[in-house]
Amino acid sequence: MRHRVLGPLGAVTLVMVVLWVPVLAEASGGGAQAPASAAPTKGIGVREAFDPDAAVKAAVARAKAAAEIANWTPPRTPWGDPDLQGYWLLSTYTPLERPKELAGKPLYTEEEAVAAFRKAVVADSGVDPKTVHYDWKEYGMDAWQNPVRPNLHTSLIVDPPDGKLPPLTPDAQKRRAAAAAAARVVSPLASVSTFGNFYTRCITGLEGPPLVRGGNPGSDSAAQAAGVSAESQIFQTPGYVLLYMQSNSDVRIVPLDGRPHLSQDVREWLGDPRGHWEGNTLVVETTNFKDASPGTNFQGSTDALHLVERFTLVNPKTLRYEYTVSDPKTWTRAWSAESPLPRIEPPIYEFACHEHNYGLINLVVGSQIRERERADER
Repeated sequence: MRHRVLGPLGAVTLVMVVLWVPVLAEASGGGAQAPASAAPTKGIGVREAFDPDAAVKAAVARAKAAAEIANWTPPRTPWGDPDLQGYWLLSTYTPLERPKELAGKPLYTEEEAVAAFRKAVVADSGVDPKTVHYDWKEYGMDAWQNPVRPNLHTSLIVDPPDGKLPPLTPDAQKRRAAAAAAARVVSPLASVSTFGNFYTRCITGLEGPPLVRGGNPGSDSAAQAAGVSAESQIFQTPGYVLLYMQSNSDVRIVPLDGRPHLSQDVREWLGDPRGHWEGNTLVVETTNFKDASPGTNFQGSTDALHLVERFTLVNPKTLRYEYTVSDPKTWTRAWSAESPLPRIEPPIYEFACHEHNYGLINLVVGSQIRERERADER
């Protein structure tokens, strides 16, 4: 369903990671995507064994050698705004929510962070690149093959302090129960029309913003995997910031001139963004999301979703990305997350979705096969 032209990624880029410190990211000595010639392969689809211990050790050495830049001032555009332009990696192995086994532990020690990173890298690299198909496991798309970084945070969510999503409202619980019931409907038409997200339908990329969702290495779902569609470009002009996403080629145009949001009667798939500067931080507030029924917006939210994102360049190689989500129809309180975005080299490659609609055809055919199987069982 997803066809991404492979970029010049190499496994040796694993040594270009740095630890993300909760206050400021350390300056990275690397972060660019490695040339294809650096990949440890012999011919197409044949990969030599790589040494994760050596790679992680090198990454830690680079992190310790990189000094935090105190009182660093980001460069400015010709018209005087902080210059955030460039290409940024959105991939992460850090889960959105804190795992149960890490309850009460918001931060790893450095040793624990390295061990967790190594475990994720080994799991993520354990796919056979000889298997060619249009999915995130194609060679060059795994997170371990790009400059994803270890993170001292045990979850992207930093508020609530337990690192968990807030409780669902009663209305949200009913919606989820209804969606689960609809997904069990046998009708092939229903199985297509009630997909739980519009990423599968190629309407939005990963159900729209925010940029970083949390890593899930090894996932069979491209929407959940740590390393798919994981690039973004920021482009600035006087009075505007453009956020371009590799996923579904989504584009968000953010005006900075103080204009009010659109009328509540006007709804958009990616919402209606408005931006302003707070010192060196770009603040983007997005409202007016579309009612995505029978699918959902991000994390099952509704048209009441309110998103505030903050972009701060903390050193030449790292953009701190923070966001706060609220939706009174879905959660009992607002919640916040943060993640580093390492700078990468251009370009962003093509994202093609459902080439010639083969994906949708196969979904319908598969649903019909399932229906016949269930009929035979009855």
